[in-house]
Amino acid sequence: MGEDVGVRTFSREDRARYREKVRRCLDVFAEMLRESRFDVERPMTGLEIELNLVDDGFDPAMRNADVLEAIADPAFQTELGQFNVEINVEPRRLAGTGTAAFEEHVRASLNAAEEKARTVGAHMVMVGILPTLRPEHLTAETLSANPRYALLNEQIFAARGEDLPIAISGVERLATSADTITPEAACTSTQFHLQVSPAQFADYWNAAQAVAGIQVALGANSPLFFGRELWRETRVPLFQQATDTRAEEIKAQGVRPRVWFGERWITSVFDLFEENVRYFPALLPVCDPEDPAATLHSGGVPKLAELRLHNGTVYRWNRPVYDVLKGRPHLRVENRVLPAGPTVLDTVANGAFYFGLVRALAESDRPLWSQMSFSAAEENFNACARHGIDAQVYWPGLGYLPVTELVLRRLLPMAHHGLDRWGLDPAERDRLLGIVEQRCLTGRNGATWQVETLHRLESADHMDRPAALREVVRHYVDLMHSNRPVHEWPIP
Repeated sequence: MGEDVGVRTFSREDRARYREKVRRCLDVFAEMLRESRFDVERPMTGLEIELNLVDDGFDPAMRNADVLEAIADPAFQTELGQFNVEINVEPRRLAGTGTAAFEEHVRASLNAAEEKARTVGAHMVMVGILPTLRPEHLTAETLSANPRYALLNEQIFAARGEDLPIAISGVERLATSADTITPEAACTSTQFHLQVSPAQFADYWNAAQAVAGIQVALGANSPLFFGRELWRETRVPLFQQATDTRAEEIKAQGVRPRVWFGERWITSVFDLFEENVRYFPALLPVCDPEDPAATLHSGGVPKLAELRLHNGTVYRWNRPVYDVLKGRPHLRVENRVLPAGPTVLDTVANGAFYFGLVRALAESDRPLWSQMSFSAAEENFNACARHGIDAQVYWPGLGYLPVTELVLRRLLPMAHHGLDRWGLDPAERDRLLGIVEQRCLTGRNGATWQVETLHRLESADHMDRPAALREVVRHYVDLMHSNRPVHEWPIP
């Protein structure tokens, strides 16, 4: 949720006014879609990466305000926890060497930021969940100072009326509870943005949903939380539970969670915004003075502020985005399924695979989603979050098979074709998809490296779990800075 919201309380009148206003925004959005008032000429791609901060002992460093002041770069912003920051990378086109430009820009920005962060005793780590996080790091006192986070915390717990249970059963088991939303801060992600036209949006969103599990299997990098080995991408169940506004009785009634895979293939981007308004009450009912209908009818471009704010409090794994840039409205698919890291190169390779694959699927003569149930896509997503690169998945025409076999036999050639359609330089295409291929052949991603390293340190070096976790992070940081793809990382 990127909107700045000041400290305030909400009345019943605020909520009624907001509901009416968000519905008016939805009507105006429908009118804009009918009139095709969107920028579709030069589609752009974007990238956001959430980062953890650690101290010299590789524990979380609650220093994001100091780090951001030292960096003094508007591309870096605050995040939920004081041990988090986020970098927003300027959008660019993929054609030519667009992916190499992403990699060069992100590496340069992160290296410069790391140098400045060190002056205030902090270091940056790109990882889905920081292995050295402990319960005492996730309290009300460790929320970032921005008032919107305290307000969001207050509203989620007002909706729940009770503490949040967190129960994850994986290789090991975790059962705990939280009285704030700070466990969400443990979940740091990579977000890919893809600008699409209204006419193409449904095909691209459906494609992104269909491959979400595959992305998670290949890119899993969050196997450890509170000292336990859980799912290979523990970030998925943790994020779902840490933002759940539903008490147990509300869940039993079938009320939908705010972290949501969805429940059906769509035919229009309008379907997603309409579902958000229909199913989810406002968490932050803040009204903007703009009359969106009047703005539209006078020839202007409405901000649709209430619709955008509401959309930002429904955490779909593939989220629709309406935005206005330089006076022109556009639509984006925001792909939120992947964790941060392990390296910038791995991140860009993940992006190339995603951008290429969804384009190939979206432009296919026979849509994949006409051959595959939505529930099968969701089952793939959960299986891949639990088992990572060792997962078995369902695919139309192939049945159930190892995810690595599916990628090698079927999906890499499709991604290859899709990147050609984007106009990516062939050498760049082969370099990046080669990294994904090697990950499949070696069976190593960030999650498997972390777990194998932890077991090695505990068994061969006889370290206790806390000491071993610090060593995992120490080795991880060194290898992250090398920018060697994770499938080449040695087990220390």
